[in-house]
Amino acid sequence: MAASSNNRIATSSPANARPFPAIFVGGLIVGTLDLIYAIVVYSPRKPILIGQTIAGGLLGAKSYAEGMSSATLGVFLHFFIALSAAAVYYLASRKLKFLVSRAVLCGLVYGALVYFFMHLVVLPLSALPKGHTPLGYQLAEFIEHWFCVGLPIALSVRRFAP
Repeated sequence: MAASSNNRIATSSPANARPFPAIFVGGLIVGTLDLIYAIVVYSPRKPILIGQTIAGGLLGAKSYAEGMSSATLGVFLHFFIALSAAAVYYLASRKLKFLVSRAVLCGLVYGALVYFFMHLVVLPLSALPKGHTPLGYQLAEFIEHWFCVGLPIALSVRRFAP
């Protein structure tokens, strides 16, 4: 078994890379895990608020008055962001081969980078009202990004596009 596993790695080439499943599967897993996390932690009794909050990045506070349409927009945007994060990792892995060979470590680091990008660039530029999140929630979300964002993307790229 080990010989065939090593053989597959040794014979992998750009011709073996399958970018669509690498990005799609990684993005779908990330989008689902991250959305479930947000619902469970931030709004388990009214999950529609999570989608509306995400849409609030574009629509501002009026997102909460738009009902299911803004929640649907928010879920679409959430998966667009997840797929974009997977695409960025995939594209980087074509030049930086250690992103594939060291997928676990690089995935954890990538999850942290995605967290910082979202919180230092995306959210400040969004139309959402600025607020304070308690440190405990920030730390939990930071760690969640290691395991539910970066790691699934890196493992998907390693699996489908070695």
